[in-house]
Order: sequence, then structure tokens, then C-alpha cells
Amino acid sequence: MIAFYISGHGFGHASRQIEIINALARRMPDVRVFIRSSAARRLFDRTVDASFELDDRPCDTGVVQIDSLRLDAAETIRRASDFYRTLDARADAEAALLRERDVRFVIADAPPLACAAAARAGIPSIVVSNFTWDWIYEEYAEYLASAPDLIRTIQGAYGEAQAAWRLPMHGGFETFTDIQDLPFVARHARHAPEETRKRLNLAIDRRIALSSFGGYGVDGIDFAQVDTGQDWTIVTTQDPDGPERAAGGSERPAVHSRICTIDEPALYAGGLRYEDLVAAVDLVITKPGYGIISECIANDTAIVYTDRGRFAEYPVLVREMPKYLRCAFLDQDELRAGRWKAALDAAAGAPGPGVRPATNGAEVIADMIGRTWSA
Repeated sequence: MIAFYISGHGFGHASRQIEIINALARRMPDVRVFIRSSAARRLFDRTVDASFELDDRPCDTGVVQIDSLRLDAAETIRRASDFYRTLDARADAEAALLRERDVRFVIADAPPLACAAAARAGIPSIVVSNFTWDWIYEEYAEYLASAPDLIRTIQGAYGEAQAAWRLPMHGGFETFTDIQDLPFVARHARHAPEETRKRLNLAIDRRIALSSFGGYGVDGIDFAQVDTGQDWTIVTTQDPDGPERAAGGSERPAVHSRICTIDEPALYAGGLRYEDLVAAVDLVITKPGYGIISECIANDTAIVYTDRGRFAEYPVLVREMPKYLRCAFLDQDELRAGRWKAALDAAAGAPGPGVRPATNGAEVIADMIGRTWSA
């Protein structure tokens, strides 16, 4: 059995580890997978192709989000401090859990608890991520006075890992001596864009933008007032309170609807996946995060991005994005006011990236796990 400890912060950690799990299962069909994550179970049920057991208790605290675009830094540090103050006891309990299941290898993305527990259980652990949590929390230095041991405790736990397999657009990792840089782990569409549009009754010859803000969502957007007119169709998996009904529901969106909603359960029930939708649209409107950026890179989809608050990863992503995909910025005031058209047109008309990076990181990592396991 192999254990995957996956941060419950957002969808990106889970989506990329699911790709690795699936790639590993293709190589080792008999592998048993134990997942420790508070990420929504539906993510795993819909897309994990291997047999797995899920323990959904939190294995880290991530960042406290008010919504997709706002976070609470003070509460983030308070919760992290409370959690890591008892790391030794937590690691002992996790080590017993690993021994009970005869786990032989641990992947962490990127809960430090996984590394501490694996060390106590006498099994190897590898951190597979594009950032470490000590780096994220160091951004909130003014609150760390009330948590003087937090950074040291996290770094000590990471120090128990055998190595870091580092993904692009990264930050942190100062405590690791063995670091290997790897390609993007990304979800690739399984269906051609034209087929996906046809199955969702979306126009083949119309520009389409997908509003994608993850599980936290974003309040205050009146989709009916978005200024794109008839130039764009706006697709959302959130209810815009418009006249259109969910695809796959009792009323399918009209081919030339200006706004339509895709019902995610119906999407998956119909044999499609979210990455098929990403590949089928012209661009995605989102906050920048590793998961959606890598997905857009893999499927050659442009991005219009907005600010996501004070998060150490944000400036790294903004700096790196233009190397790999067409993108444009839309500030939060413009986003909420529905003044989107200029940014959408700019991203759609931008020249293609100078670099098409490898996006086969899941396959590369699965091979590395197999070699490490065999050794």
C-alpha cells in the first residue's frame, strides 16, 4: 500500500495527486492506495481510477479562505499554530495508522505531518508539490509572534522526508537537500473540444469563457450584467440565477446562450470531466492556482486571472504564467462589476507562449515511485 497525504486547501493539490495515482495504477494495477485528505470526497470518487481508501480527517490546516479571492491571515496562523503544537502526538497516531495498513511509501502534497509520521513508522516519504507550507506561512510574519515555533516545527517535519520532487512555479523547499525538478502534473482532456461542445449543446463557432473559482466560489457577480454582449458565451458551474438550466438537466442551454450553467454531476455522469470542459472553451476566468494553470497549459486554453489576496504563491504564478500560456489580468473591482470584455479579448488575442512545457509529470512521477519502491 502507498499513502497519499493531500492538503485539503483548494482543489489543485487533490487534482494533481489523482493524476499521479491514476498513472501509478496503470503501471501497478495491484497497488492499494490510502488517501489522507480533507478535500471533497467527490473529487476522488469521480476521477480516481484505482481502488482506494479515504480518511478525510484534516492532515493540515492550509489557509483560511473567506471565499476564493479573500483569506484570513490571522486565523490562518492561529489554526496552523494550534495544529502543529501537537504535531508529535499526531505523528505518533499517524505512524500507527500507517503500520496498521502496511503502508510502504508515503507521498506528501504537502502536509508536514506525513513526513513526521512516515519517519516514526520507519518508511520513506517524498514531498511532491510546488510549494511548502513554511514558505506560505512566512508571508504572514506579523502574526508569527504568537506562534514562535510554527515555522521551525514545520521545517523539522519536512526534514524527515527523503527528498522533494518539485513541480514548476515553485516556492519554499529551503529545508530540503535532495530536490528533483519535474514537469507539470496536469489533467488532459479525454475528448476533442468539438465533441465536448456538441455533447453540452454549446456553440461550435462561438467564443466561450469558463468562470472557474473552485470550491470556495466568489460572491457578488451578476452574470446577467457582464459586458460581453453577444461576443462571448459565459459558462459557469455555479448558478448565475439566469434563465438557462444546467446541461443534462430538464432544460439544456441553448446553443447561442449568452450565459449557461453546466451541472458538474451531470457532466461526469455523461462521461466527461472538468478538464474536457477546460479544453472545450477558449479561456478560463479564475484566480491563479497551480491546478487550473497547469490544466490550461496542457489543453492550450487562455486565462483571465484576478488577484487572490495575500498569498505567497500568487506573485510566482503571475510571473511564470506568460511563459506558458496566453493570459490577461482583470482586477477584482472589474470582475465583480462585470466589466470583463476587454480582458477576455486581450487574453484571446494574445500571441501564443514561447514555451510549450512538458505536462507529463504524473507519468514521470509514477515511474519514479516505481523505481524507488523497487529499490
